[in-house]
Amino acid sequence: VQLQASGGGLVQAGGSLRLSCAASGRTFSRLFIGWFRQAPGQEREFVAAISWSGSNTYYADSVKGRFTISRDNAKNMVYLQMNSLKPEDTAVYYCAARGGIWYSSQAGAYDSWGQGSQVTVSS
Repeated sequence: VQLQASGGGLVQAGGSLRLSCAASGRTFSRLFIGWFRQAPGQEREFVAAISWSGSNTYYADSVKGRFTISRDNAKNMVYLQMNSLKPEDTAVYYCAARGGIWYSSQAGAYDSWGQGSQVTVSS
């Protein structure tokens, strides 16, 4: 599956952004989709994931209550709504896909990755 992330940008602390991930190729509705982020000098970290149907969502503790992941299988799209952004949310955000029915927060469990979208939150 090919993934394309978009929607990043520069925002002030407390602001909002919505990232989009467009997918093509493999049967999108059978894929777990995750969002990860990587700040300069840091390892890639899990942000959120969503199951095939969208009925199950998972979040890192650092974003719980502020970020919302959702998907539209008819449009082959996944979204990450980010509210109450903080400077520590600054990173390149990646969407990733994995087959199977089990959730994972490990980057190594995802076999397809988008190119990344820069999110910068100023204080």
